[in-house]
Amino acid sequence: MFNEKEVVTKILKGDMRAFELLVKQYERLVFHVINRLVRDYDDVQDICQEVFIKVHKGLFRFNFQSKLSTWIAQVTYFTAINYLKKYNNGRVSEFTDDMENFHFTNETPEQLLTKKEVANYVEELILQLPESYRTVITLYHLNEFSCEEIGEITGMPEGTIKNYLFRARKLLKQKIEGYLKNEVI
Repeated sequence: MFNEKEVVTKILKGDMRAFELLVKQYERLVFHVINRLVRDYDDVQDICQEVFIKVHKGLFRFNFQSKLSTWIAQVTYFTAINYLKKYNNGRVSEFTDDMENFHFTNETPEQLLTKKEVANYVEELILQLPESYRTVITLYHLNEFSCEEIGEITGMPEGTIKNYLFRARKLLKQKIEGYLKNEVI
């Protein structure tokens, strides 16, 4: 079991193995948050490294008033946003597959292809959402943060987050319903 306080205490005392544990515990979270905002795989990798450097340097400021995962997600989110502002003018590039999510299955190739097509379509729809909607949807549905935690990460009020979730879902639903109507015809 990962004990946040114990690991943080060890890291602050200079234990690099404890920091390795922290990286292993949160690398997927960091990757997923960045990958939703930045599409270039090399840039995602660079930003992930930058996030963990910032986490290591700033860990002494973490005061356990929130979960460690929330604090790391906040560092990740702002690092990615700053990257977009600095290098990309807020644009995102092509989607990269996450091979870690590949699993063997009993589904037929046709079922897998249909599932993948739908997933790719939904991914494209999410990428078309405004940045704030995309961020909230990703943190809430894919990273399973609460609205309160998303507020801590992004600095948005909880009411705004709920509003963005509602609007993003509504937009996605409209697009998917339109897609399904065209597929049936």
